Parts: sequence; C-alpha cells; structure tokens
Amino acid sequence: MSETLLDNSIWEKKYFDGAWKTAPKMIPVREPATGESLGTAGGGTPELAVQLTEQAAKAQPAWAAKTAEERARIMREAARIIEMHSKEIMDFNVRETGGVQPKAGYEVAIATGELYHSAAILIQPIGEILPPTSPDRMSMAIRVPVGVVSVITPWNVPLVLAMRSVAPALALGNAVVLKPDHQTPVTGGYLLARVFEMAGLPAGVFSVLPGGPDVGEALVTAPAVRLVTFTGSSAVGRRVGELAGKGLKKVSLELGGNSPMIILDDADLDAAASCGAWGSFLHQGQVCMATSRHIVHKKVAAEYMKKLAEHAAALPVGDPFRAHVAIGPLISEKQLTRVDGIVQDSVKSGAKVVTGGTHEGLFYKPTVLGDVKVGMRAYDEEIFGPVAPVTIAEDDDQAVELANGTGYGLAASVMTGSVDRGMRMARRIKAGMVHINDQTIGDHPGIPMGGMGASGNGSRFGSTTNLDEFTEWQWITVSATPAKYPF
Repeated sequence: MSETLLDNSIWEKKYFDGAWKTAPKMIPVREPATGESLGTAGGGTPELAVQLTEQAAKAQPAWAAKTAEERARIMREAARIIEMHSKEIMDFNVRETGGVQPKAGYEVAIATGELYHSAAILIQPIGEILPPTSPDRMSMAIRVPVGVVSVITPWNVPLVLAMRSVAPALALGNAVVLKPDHQTPVTGGYLLARVFEMAGLPAGVFSVLPGGPDVGEALVTAPAVRLVTFTGSSAVGRRVGELAGKGLKKVSLELGGNSPMIILDDADLDAAASCGAWGSFLHQGQVCMATSRHIVHKKVAAEYMKKLAEHAAALPVGDPFRAHVAIGPLISEKQLTRVDGIVQDSVKSGAKVVTGGTHEGLFYKPTVLGDVKVGMRAYDEEIFGPVAPVTIAEDDDQAVELANGTGYGLAASVMTGSVDRGMRMARRIKAGMVHINDQTIGDHPGIPMGGMGASGNGSRFGSTTNLDEFTEWQWITVSATPAKYPF
C-alpha cells in the first residue's frame, strides 16, 4: 500500500465499492488557483449508481448485525487515520477547493469530530419500553437502520459535508453510497473511501461514485435507497425532495442560505466589523451559512460600513497553497461570472461599491456594497462569493422584518451590547441557528445543524439528532404465551 493516503495511483480514473475499479467516465480534477491538473477522477453512470445501491443493500444486514462496539471501533480508527495524515489532507484540500490552510484544518478537525461523535452515539439507548398493551405483554420501540443511504454533497466544504452524513449513517448500521461533487471528488469522496478502507470497513458497505446530475438522480430514485441526504442549492434540493417523495423515501435536505447579521446601535463596532468580515469573506464567501446581509441600525451604519471596508481592503488575496493569504480563488469561472453579475446588477440598481468589486482571474477582491435595498440581487439572492451587502434599518422592528424578508432560514446573528435585547430579537428571527455577538457561520458535531424555510426540510445533522435522521422506529411486543382470539 502507498505510504500516502491520497496517492494518485490509487484513485486515478477509479470509483470505489470496497475495491478500486476503473470507472466508465473520466472527470478532470483541477486546482482553481492555477488551473493545474491534480489528476483524473472516475465518473459514474446512472446504471452503475443503481448497481452500487443494490450491492449496498446486500452488504448492509451483516454490517448492522455487528455489535455497536465493533462499528464504533471502525469510526475511531478512521478518525485516527485522518489525524495521522492531517497535513497531507489539508494540502490537497487547499489545492482542490481553493480554501486557505486554516479552513482546511477546520475540515480535518470537524471530520474527525464527526467520527468520534458517531462512535459515541452508539452508547445512547436505541429504544424505549412502552406501557404494556395487556398485562402479560411487553411492548417496546427500538431504532433500526433505514438500510441504504445515498449521500450527495457539494464542493465548498467537501470533507465535512460528506462526513457528517457518512459517519453517523455507517455507525448506526446503514450502508452508504456517496456522490461527491465533480469539482472536489478527492477530498469530498476518495479521501473517505481510503480512510474507511484502511480502518477495516467491510467491502460493499460504503461506495464512492463521482458524477453529474444524472448519477445524483439515480441515487435518489434507486429502489434500494431508503434515505437520501442532500446538501446544496434550494433549487436542486426541491428536485431531490420531489423525486424522493415519489419513492416514499426519507430525505434530509440542508440547502442554501441568505443569512442576516444585525448590528444594533449599542454594538461594539470594532468587534462587529471583525465578525462581519469573517462571516462574509471566509472561504471567499462560499459557505451556506455565510453572512450574506449586514442589516445595520441607521445610527451606526456609516461607521460600521467604514470599519467593515477597512477589514475587507486589508485582506490579502492569492494562491493559498503557495502564499500566506486570507482569500483564495473562487471555485470556477461559472461561479465568478455569477458573483460578478450579482454585484454589477446591484450597482446598476443603485448599490454603491465601497471597496472591491473587481477580480483577476478567479480571484475576486473582498467587496463591500452600501445602499443595498430589498429587490436588489445582492439582497435577495445567495451570492456565494466574497461580497458583504449593507442595508440600513430604522429600528429593531425593521431589522427583524428585513432579516425575515427572505424565503431562506439557515443562520442569523445579532451584534448588541445587551444580551437581553439580543435574546428578544433572536426569538423573532426565523432561522435554524442564531448567534448573539458572533457572525453567522458555526458548526460542530454536537449541535443540531439545519435550517428553516427554503434552507431545508426540517432535518438536522449532528448530536443525538442523527438518531432521528439515520434510523426508523420499530414496535415490538413480546408475550410469554401465544395470544388467543375468538376466531
């Protein structure tokens, strides 16, 4: 076996189903910062996707029959392997995603955390003793694996967004077929295959098949699949939900966001500007929880915008693998065109570029937009780029109204000098996560991660909520003697 975890000779032109096999299609893997080739991934077909789900269905019962400790041991071993190869993983993550080293380090830390939490969840009770239905009958409800889980993930935080479904699904006795995004098939897919292969996961229980939308649809509609987890845009999430619904499958959707950060007139503006810059510009704004709208009380709007622009202008932009920078490239030309289009259209509608608004290649400068109003693209749409739109609110009530004035409901935050004021406002905001005196981005294996409205379907990843997502209830009764009826 190679001394490195991600040696190209292992995954080049391959897919994984417990063994590495030559794929029917090829997908180029490129470094966004330079355009340099990182290798060629193996792309799948819908027919192959269905085949892998059928293979998973055959392997799943034996995996589920293993003791909780046997499954937990493999989760812990997988975490140890990631920790042992963290530098190699971080370097490839930086090159494949365009993110900076600290963001890659965050992915490693959260991915290992997901594995350890998934091992720990197996010490939770898996059932309940229910009130007896008759004096001589025991009645209980137990959680059982759903069976085969399809996991479809995006490119922006590929390791974490795959591991948060794959690890708990496997730990709880399911088999998994993972389709990583075609732009990040290594850190979002092959890495997990290598780690679980080395950790001793039985063949057939976990497969990785990169591919396009046709492969994704096949993994949603395949008869063997009982649960689909999807992370991505709300538009695609609606299609996934529609297809899963027709098949009467469980579906967990974590979708887009347009997350507001409210800056009240009693806020520490230096801290608020720092939080706002982090929330909008981390990983070039390519984060579903990114601070997408800065809603600022009119009394402090000018000063806040000035401080935020100073932070933005000071952030170094460049190749994150070869230089010490804060901002790397956007993932693709398509993404660049979309981000710049939103900025330019908003300026035409009356928004003001305070700083930024230009780019060189895929490197888009951190941008602050002032005078952003409802109806402008920078206000209404999820930008997914390093852009901080600033909107002025007259008072607390209007700030809440603006925060809720979108179909999304993933994350939100409130900056204030009064915790009581912040709590009152937080309870009025329609979002799955609200942070007082922090920015909008936050995730951890121990919290129920998910959104409201167009940001999801009420599902949650993390903590003990994984029990709800990756198992289903079964009612069992036991009688010492056979029941007798008058028939």
